[in-house]
Amino acid sequence: MRGVVFDGRGVEVVDDLEVREPGPGEVLVAVAAAGLCHSDLSVLDGTIPFPVPVVLGHEGAGVVEAVGPGVTHVTAGDHVALSTIANCGACAECHRGRPTMCRKAIGAPRQPFTRGGGPLHQFAAVSAFAERTVVRAVQAVRIPKEIPLTSAALIGCAVVTGVGAVLNRARVAYGDSVVVIGAGGVGLNVLQGARLAGARPVVAVDANPEKEAAARQFGATHFLTSMDDVTGVLPTGADHAFECVGRVDLVRQAVDALDRHGQAVLLGVPATGAEASFAVSSLFLDKSILGCRYGSGRPQRDFALYAELYLAGRLLLDELVTRTYEVREFTRAMADAEAGRGARGVVVF
Repeated sequence: MRGVVFDGRGVEVVDDLEVREPGPGEVLVAVAAAGLCHSDLSVLDGTIPFPVPVVLGHEGAGVVEAVGPGVTHVTAGDHVALSTIANCGACAECHRGRPTMCRKAIGAPRQPFTRGGGPLHQFAAVSAFAERTVVRAVQAVRIPKEIPLTSAALIGCAVVTGVGAVLNRARVAYGDSVVVIGAGGVGLNVLQGARLAGARPVVAVDANPEKEAAARQFGATHFLTSMDDVTGVLPTGADHAFECVGRVDLVRQAVDALDRHGQAVLLGVPATGAEASFAVSSLFLDKSILGCRYGSGRPQRDFALYAELYLAGRLLLDELVTRTYEVREFTRAMADAEAGRGARGVVVF
């Protein structure tokens, strides 16, 4: 079968991948569509260290082909969105309702794929850039068949990360002010999360003025091309500032943009070991800096909510898809993503 493989030197679309059958508590999914996220690109440039060779992709949706023993919540033929959180379901964090904090879901890549007899790693417990993948049952979230799979794929990363950061981590309240730094795939979902929460004003900041129309469509009440102009909209600062780019200078600017009791939420991924600085005294008025993994989400609950909101016309998904690419066009899709063209390119099989 076809898939996208990174061997540590370059990325290649291959047609000789093999994936094993699902074991107990696992699901085999025929991937229909997979979004190209900057986290995939970060593996290629070393920002996210990962063992190789690896099958890339982590934002996907498809159709269940088979289930292993013990799996009852999905059956063959079901449409599913894939979660990267392969949590165990039995530890203290899972029982607290914090699957993103499950230690067994972090840092232990599996090897369900082979090529030429040798094993390949699975990226983010998903590897969505393959025609088929095997995931843990908890990662396969059933969704209504009315949702196009090209749109449903984005629920599993951009949507849960952005919307979840607003609703689950920051807990933005009605009438709170929000600044969103970066209007890419995650930033647009922070914007629509703020809209869903009833925040106002919602200020999008992106150096590219061409992103204004999309930012306003997703929920921005104001659009700026520089953080220097935020005080013109929010003279005393913001209740919440979300950094969605992954640059340490923007982390500092997010902190500096806060009002009293404000929160800076970090969603962008800088290089491993990168350090940010801020004036310690700037936090004394009850300000906070919050990390956020995967929107602090509970995928089996949250994905269903996002699907319901989409069907009700309250959550935008189709509008996130800038372009679809056949898997053989992956190099072009990668170039467009690196250039920041649009919100999300989606690879289809």
